[in-house]
Amino acid sequence: MRQRFEQQTVLGTALISEVKFPLRSRDELPPVLMALQHIYVTPELNEKIFSLLEQKVCKGKKKTGRKGMDLWHILVLAVVRHTLNTNWDRLEHVANYDLLTRLILGIHINMWGAEKKEFSYQTIIDNVSLIDEELLNQINLIVVEYGQNLLKKKEKEKVLTLKTDSYALETNVHFPTDLNLLWDSIRKVLDIVERIPCKGWRKIKFIRREAKSIFRSTSQQVFRGGNKDPRKTEQAVKAYLQYAEMIHTRTGEIIPIDIDQMTLTSLTVLNHYRSYLQKLIDQVERRLILGEQIPASEKIFSIFEPHTEWIKKGKLYPNVELGKLLLITTDQYQFIVDYKIMEYEKDGSQVASLYERLKINFPQTKITSHSFDKGFYSKDNFNLVAACGTEQIIMPKKGMKNKEEHERESHPQFKKLRNKHSAVESNINMLEHHGLNRCPDKGLKGLKEYVGLSVMAYNLHILGNHLIAEEKNKKERLCRQRERYRKAA
Repeated sequence: MRQRFEQQTVLGTALISEVKFPLRSRDELPPVLMALQHIYVTPELNEKIFSLLEQKVCKGKKKTGRKGMDLWHILVLAVVRHTLNTNWDRLEHVANYDLLTRLILGIHINMWGAEKKEFSYQTIIDNVSLIDEELLNQINLIVVEYGQNLLKKKEKEKVLTLKTDSYALETNVHFPTDLNLLWDSIRKVLDIVERIPCKGWRKIKFIRREAKSIFRSTSQQVFRGGNKDPRKTEQAVKAYLQYAEMIHTRTGEIIPIDIDQMTLTSLTVLNHYRSYLQKLIDQVERRLILGEQIPASEKIFSIFEPHTEWIKKGKLYPNVELGKLLLITTDQYQFIVDYKIMEYEKDGSQVASLYERLKINFPQTKITSHSFDKGFYSKDNFNLVAACGTEQIIMPKKGMKNKEEHERESHPQFKKLRNKHSAVESNINMLEHHGLNRCPDKGLKGLKEYVGLSVMAYNLHILGNHLIAEEKNKKERLCRQRERYRKAA
């Protein structure tokens, strides 16, 4: 049975609403924890977010039984991991030994002899993983809407000044070559064979060592510099392919001694990696023996993260990135109002779907300006943005411009807003420090959830920075008042 979180007033325990934060700290954690505290003490935010968490995490679960991790603890630990851009091991340490985090969790007890509540490594992983992409998107919209209402000054109507750009979010893969991807397949096939109770694999450790030795000698022959003998290279590749074919054939003839659920699962996984092994044997032969050029649609960049794309953004360094393109849209308050993982798509195809999402998520909001870079330009995209009522469209055209386009892009207001567009690069850099430089989580589903959590941590950081600035101003005003009273006395 789970509960939201109802902190009991226990001797030696500080209330979450009374936790004090270091206002001059430059670390990322205090502003985010302050924003989480603000969510906890604000009834409007508290009810909306916890209602969503209950619908997702507690749906279909009995209200009796062993007590699970509180929803508040799940939310805080999920955000802290991405705020610190860290792994599960450090998150376990922070949850159990970091004083400020434990105060916000509401579990710090400084009374001598009291029982200390700790979270185990696997418990943290299992519970934080319950938060999915759809839930994160809804929570992010609640945080953004509240932050915009808090930060806007004298505007009577809701207005947005948007900036949109994309960047490459790297997946956790090594640089792919045909030879090392083939070795990955061999290695995984042999690892799974070890788990299956069967005969004929007594020398599997020798087979693995031999395969690795052939892989390394072949790689050295193929990729070394200087003058290479084509015949030696071809012989090395053929020997490697012959050994890989032998492993593929033998693993297809496995007959388990005992059949149980674990063995059936292992056989399914084995067939999955054998299909990669067969495909890569074929590609290595076609490219290095027959001299064919492999079409981009057939190429594999990772057998562990098959959704990985080969991305060229026109940069000098790195000229190639492996991952997924992430589309980011920020507003005048630096909140991320929209994000999307682009799957085999380009910038120019995103404008229509972006405005559909903005219309759904911000129905009563007027967009005064929206800036893009040249990669988003097309005549259809420009007309679509104009038809949606956007007043200032900053979408520079690629190539030659006619007189009307030249005048539009030479206007001082256009130049001013185009110069402000670079702020989105700063937002992207800050987002990368919240975990979205390289995604360590596995699978496309894990990547989407990782992105949602990082965006939420980023938005809470922006909200927390404003709350800390307000607290600083309040203290400064109080100090000035005291100084005036002292002088008057």
